[in-house]
Amino acid sequence: MAGARVGWGFDVHRLDGDPPLTLGGVVVSDTVGVTATSDGDVVAHAVTDALLGACALGDLGEHFPSDDPASQGADSMGLLGRVVDMASETGWRTSHVDVTVVVESIRIAPHRVSMIRSLATVLSLDDDAVSVKATTTDGLGFIGEGQGLAAIAMLTVVALT
Repeated sequence: MAGARVGWGFDVHRLDGDPPLTLGGVVVSDTVGVTATSDGDVVAHAVTDALLGACALGDLGEHFPSDDPASQGADSMGLLGRVVDMASETGWRTSHVDVTVVVESIRIAPHRVSMIRSLATVLSLDDDAVSVKATTTDGLGFIGEGQGLAAIAMLTVVALT
């Protein structure tokens, strides 16, 4: 096993749950929340799925099924940490992650640095190896109507030496 691999992750949730809204381990809203089995952190979920994909270890639902009582209210950044350990056990470490949050009504910019630091800590990366961006759908679809949000992540792993 030599070289590098890339993984891609995606997650989406409905914005109709109890606050707070947590993204990348950071509370970004005290007034809205998501409906989810875990804490509904779409950023953590997308990054976790990207890491699982890069290491060919399945997907989030395979390792943390929504019908498992242990998944109820689970800390998504904690789940990401467990997958970081799994990746290491199979000979991989993350070298870079790029995340885009797609949301209409929540401002990501004021929380970007905190989200980067939170992700960098769990992934054992320097802050400059983590990118967090945001975009809207310009009023289109369920995200544009303020009914939900999504996150997309690209992640690179390199073989441990």
